[in-house]
Parts: sequence; structure tokens; C-alpha cells
Amino acid sequence: MAHFWQSLRSGEWLTPARARGYSLILLGLGAIAVAGWIAMSDGLIDRNGKPVGTDFSNVYAAGELTWQRRPAEAYEPALQHAAEKAVFRGREVPFYGWHYPPFFFAVAFLVAAVPYAWGLSVWLVTSFAAYLAAMRAILPRSETLLIAAAFPAVFVNIGHGQNGFLTAALLGGALHLLDRRPWLAGVLIGLLAYKPQFGVLIPIALLAGGRWSTIGAAVATIVGLLALSFVTLGGGVWHAFMDSMTFTQTVVLEQGNTGWEKIQSIFSAVRMWGGSVHLAYAVQIALAVMLAASLAWLWHSDAAFELKAAGLAVGSLLATPYVLDYDLVVLGIAIAYFARLGLNQGFRACEISLLAAAWIAPLLTRGIAHVTAIPLGLPVLLTLYVFILRRAVLDRASVAIGAQAIAQA
Repeated sequence: MAHFWQSLRSGEWLTPARARGYSLILLGLGAIAVAGWIAMSDGLIDRNGKPVGTDFSNVYAAGELTWQRRPAEAYEPALQHAAEKAVFRGREVPFYGWHYPPFFFAVAFLVAAVPYAWGLSVWLVTSFAAYLAAMRAILPRSETLLIAAAFPAVFVNIGHGQNGFLTAALLGGALHLLDRRPWLAGVLIGLLAYKPQFGVLIPIALLAGGRWSTIGAAVATIVGLLALSFVTLGGGVWHAFMDSMTFTQTVVLEQGNTGWEKIQSIFSAVRMWGGSVHLAYAVQIALAVMLAASLAWLWHSDAAFELKAAGLAVGSLLATPYVLDYDLVVLGIAIAYFARLGLNQGFRACEISLLAAAWIAPLLTRGIAHVTAIPLGLPVLLTLYVFILRRAVLDRASVAIGAQAIAQA
């Protein structure tokens, strides 16, 4: 038993050969599962009566409404559901709400230019390629693409036809370019406005780090997106979006119609455990305040950039009350940055095992929540964030001790 715990602390159990082997196994099982899921579907409807790509159906339906010059109807649940059923020739399918700001109609418009199956394929392939490119840029090692492709959150995202790949690519790309091309990094951050709940902590980090040119580029990009949406879609679509936010907040978030087991936030955990809406908001706000304060300290400090980037990625997932298990693709960005630091400077106790636990967590979150009412992603994210701050403090102390030793020599 002592050897077991020592192995966990040191991380020696996770050899490069095992990392590759585990990744190949999961990649193979995931590919078989996706192929079987498609093979057993009835046309574009799976055996559970849901569209292949589930959530993608709301994107495609919104795109068709945009082609028909009726984009504002995507924010009306009854009209959006009718459009979704029309995609599948009137077959009864579950309702998947359209909750994105009007910026995202650009993507919907493009994917709806081709038949549904092609639109889904193009969407997943291109966004997956962008995610892999960001991961490879962050951690340019031979095994990166394999481990990134086998990351279980990848398969959750594919199953839902969701945008986790795009979110991770934009955030990962922005962090990678922050020092090299700060203006381009700002553009990528501005594009993240399509998912505003993930942008709560980004301005705080950039302000604390004095990244003024990136802030300027991000603001300019958002203003440009606003102007473009008004010119192409009209102001009415923004009124429809604002009106729909009440439905999104009360039905989707507060009442948990999405399914508590899918949501990995502390807000969802409180609601799943029977807490009131007010209590859930209070706990979520308290966590967000602590995250903002600690992240501001981290980005203002002289900590390694890898820790700042990993902290921002994890903090962005924790700060929002509405983070789904497919959004955990963004966790891959944090894992890559933390792994880069450890590979370059050495790992401290338990860090390798924690990164491995974070990597496998998206495979288990939904199943464990069904059985235990514990959203596994939440404690994993909280623990990883604490370890990021811990590493920053320990590294700072090590530097101080080293400097003192040199001064005394």
C-alpha cells in the first residue's frame, strides 16, 4: 500500500508507454462507439429518437431560419422546435434551444448551406482540427496529438455536435499567441464572445497582466461583431436574444432542464443536492469572487506563464454556473500548459496523477452524477485550480530560497 501511494505521489506509474497505450485504447473504443452509434441510427435519428449530433440540430435549424431571413424566430422555443423538426422532415425530435448571441448565426448560416449530415461533419472536422492545432502549438511533442485526440471530452463533444472544440481552440490559440502576437490573441478572445459565460475572468486576467494591446483588440473585435450582426441581421434579432434570456435562465439553468448530471458547476451541484436557487447563486458568486481575486494575483505575479494560462482555463470553467461536460474540452488546454511546465521544470508531488485524473474525468462525470449526485468535473476542476495556485506559491518560494542562498554564498 505504501508503494501504491508513493507511486501516486511521484507519478512514476504513468510512463510514456502507458500514456500512449491508454490513449490508443480510449481512441479505439471511442471510434467504435461513434461508428456503432451512427450505424444503428435510422437515417439521421439515433436509436433513442434523438438527432445524430443532438445539439447540432439547433445550430442547423437556426441556420435554416437565417437562410429564410427569419433568424429572430430561433429565440422562440416553439418556432425553433418547429424548425428543428422540419430539418428531419417533420419527425418528432426533442427540443434543443438556441441560446447563443447573434454572433453565432454566422456559423449556423454556413453549416446550413449544405445537407445536415455534411454540415455536421464539416463542423466537427474543422473545429476538431483547430483544437488539435492549438494543443500541438501549446505542447509541441510527438505524443500530443494522440493524447489530445483520445481525451474523453472529445467524444462527449462529438456525441453532442457541440462547440467545445471551437471554445478550446479560441482560448488555447489566444493564450499561445498572447506574447507572440498580442493583437491576434485579442481577436481570438473577442471571438469567444459567442459564448459569453466563459469570458467572465478573461478581462480580469488581462488587466492584471497589463495586456493592453490584447484588451484593445478584443474590444475592437466585439464591437466589429456587434456592428456586423446589426448590419446583416438587423436590430430585431438582438431584442429577441435579450427577451430569450429569461427562458434560458429560468428553464435551462435554474430548473435544470438540460439535466443536472450534465452540468459541472457548483451552481448545479447545489441545485442537485436540493439547495434553493438563491443559495446556488450565492455559492456560485462567492466562488467567482475567489477565483477573480486569486487569478488577478496569479496574472500580476511573476509566476510561470504556463500556470497563468492553466489557471485561466480552469477558472473560466469554474466561474460560470452553466458549464456542460462537453465544455470540458477546454480542460485539455489547462492540462497541456501544466504538463508543459512539469516536463520543462519537473513535477511536484501528486501533479502527474492529478493531471491524469483530470484527463479521464470527462469519461466518468455523467455516469457518476447519475449514481451519486456528484458532478465529478467540479471537484476535479477545484483541485486542479488549487494545485495551480500551490505550484505558483511553491515555485516562488523556491526562487526566493535560491536567491537567498546565492546572496549568502
